[in-house]
Amino acid sequence: MKLKNYLLACILSFIGFSTFAQYGSQKKADNLFNKFSYSNAIKVYKSLIDKDYNADYATRQLADSYAFLRNPDSAVVYYKKAVEQENIPIEYYYNYAQALRGVKNYKEYRIWMRRFKKAGGKINEDNLLKDSDFVNSIFNAKLQYFLTDVNFNSKYSDFGAYEHDGKIYFSSSRDEGVSSNHIYGWNGEPFLDIYTANDRTDNLINHKSKLKGSINSIYHDGPLTITKDGKTIYFSRNDYNKNVLGKNEEGISNLKIYKATLVDDKWTNIEELPFNNNSYSTGHPALNKDETKLYFASDMPGGIGGTDIYYVEINNGSYGEPKNAGNIINTNKNERFPFINSEDVLFFASDGHPGLGLLDIFGTVSDKKNNIVSVINLGVPVNSSKDDFSFFMNDDGLSGYFASNRNGGVGSDDIYAYDRIPQLKIEGTVADTLNNPIANATVELFDKNGNIIAYLDTDDEGYYEINIDRDSNYNLNAKKEGYTDNTKFVSSKGIERSIKSITADFVLNYKKVVIPITELYPIYFDFNKYDIRKESTTELDRIVNLMMNTYPDMVIKIESYTDSRGTAEYNKKLSIERADATYKYLINKGVDPDRITEYNGYGEQNLVNGCDGTFNCTEAQHQLNRRTQFIVIKME
Repeated sequence: MKLKNYLLACILSFIGFSTFAQYGSQKKADNLFNKFSYSNAIKVYKSLIDKDYNADYATRQLADSYAFLRNPDSAVVYYKKAVEQENIPIEYYYNYAQALRGVKNYKEYRIWMRRFKKAGGKINEDNLLKDSDFVNSIFNAKLQYFLTDVNFNSKYSDFGAYEHDGKIYFSSSRDEGVSSNHIYGWNGEPFLDIYTANDRTDNLINHKSKLKGSINSIYHDGPLTITKDGKTIYFSRNDYNKNVLGKNEEGISNLKIYKATLVDDKWTNIEELPFNNNSYSTGHPALNKDETKLYFASDMPGGIGGTDIYYVEINNGSYGEPKNAGNIINTNKNERFPFINSEDVLFFASDGHPGLGLLDIFGTVSDKKNNIVSVINLGVPVNSSKDDFSFFMNDDGLSGYFASNRNGGVGSDDIYAYDRIPQLKIEGTVADTLNNPIANATVELFDKNGNIIAYLDTDDEGYYEINIDRDSNYNLNAKKEGYTDNTKFVSSKGIERSIKSITADFVLNYKKVVIPITELYPIYFDFNKYDIRKESTTELDRIVNLMMNTYPDMVIKIESYTDSRGTAEYNKKLSIERADATYKYLINKGVDPDRITEYNGYGEQNLVNGCDGTFNCTEAQHQLNRRTQFIVIKME
């Protein structure tokens, strides 16, 4: 009996010790998780699942850990198990959907997003319904970006490539030397430092390639942006200055933005920017074209989502208050890594706008007043089902870099170089013979076989633009009711890839309206005079009535002539005076001057008979040539 009790006590003691040990393991895993040391937490959660200790909880934590590590391939496995649990919080439906999106399972993604909504979650139904069409359009769109190899990627995280004066700057956690003692618990890699490479083929990157000066610290440094003169650098860093690591109330060291200056080829004089704050992060700095604004990402209070894009005004070295870039750019999720190219177009990474996976890269579209009106997904191959971020474009607009953790890379995050062939377009204006723009004229684009490809109407200024393919031939036709069509041949063959547009302007002539000869009669003049004769006023008054009442849109021109007697120079002057007298009579009677496109004299040209001085003519025959004619240009 005593032996039995002793054995039972030992068994209970062992179970209690084992349970206590597993409880300690869960507490350790949770501490690692709460300190963002996800890679280390994963190992412990997996051991808890293997021992079947609080496995449902460990499964959920494990799925979240993989999601935070931006590893949807593993996250989707554990989220699938999590959503099968009873009384699972509905946010796991959403998290599972996002992981499905990250592995390109868009059908299941939509199913679980609808289930999330049915359970009480809030989603943008319009975006969800359009998602299928969006994904198809992205994959079927004409490629503009073509990827090329970057030789300086490592097995660790490399991102934030930025080219300036022929040198490439980038952030990397490749340091396995002294700094390997400082490991970032989130992903188990060394902290980031800023490195430089000579070009994309440079593969000799080591500790000697680190940025010279005092920017690199024992914590995270980068990404960065550099002023045009190359003398000032803005960069992200953990809240670490003068060998002191700052932390918020929860013990977390947030990101801050610093600047440094170049002195004797070394970066020094590090200053913290005044809009930083210990309680939230500011990072990923980017300068606009004229360096009057500094853009950055932040999770400061009052934002639209998790992290938003902000900017501050720069004025003679001082910085204004942070301003949110607005809800066209920012969503209720995360926007990060802003970049502004040489044309002041903002690019950024987001997991809130419709995309192909996790973070996608987007560009902004602005109106003629430079107001941002929409954003566009850059599509494949820039974006993938994984994280795509830290976009950079050189001043030529034809090359640059971005980073991604997509499959097939060398490390956790890799830098990808791209060469870009920009979209080519035909643009121009449609105007009349007086160079007045014609609004709502239709411009049609035909291929070489005469098939219509596209058509559009001109705007209020007569402007149009149509995207076309390179290395192709086209015909353009411009038309508008009341005008004669105008057709042009346009070729994009042999166009350099740096050229973005071909100009094709059109001039449309008014259609000549056929009016019976009895409709408008000529008026006649006395010999060597330009006065309006009394009998001519009857016809002129009739023309006034036609223009002001019968045909209120009729447009005419006036042509005046003389007979052949006198010198050609004198006859030209006399005919102009007759045209001027006729014009003034109609205007004085109330005809709008804009409806008389031209009034001019042509001397003894266009004789109606053969009275050119080579034989004798009667006065009545000469009279027929001393006339003003009225030509109808437009009726309606």
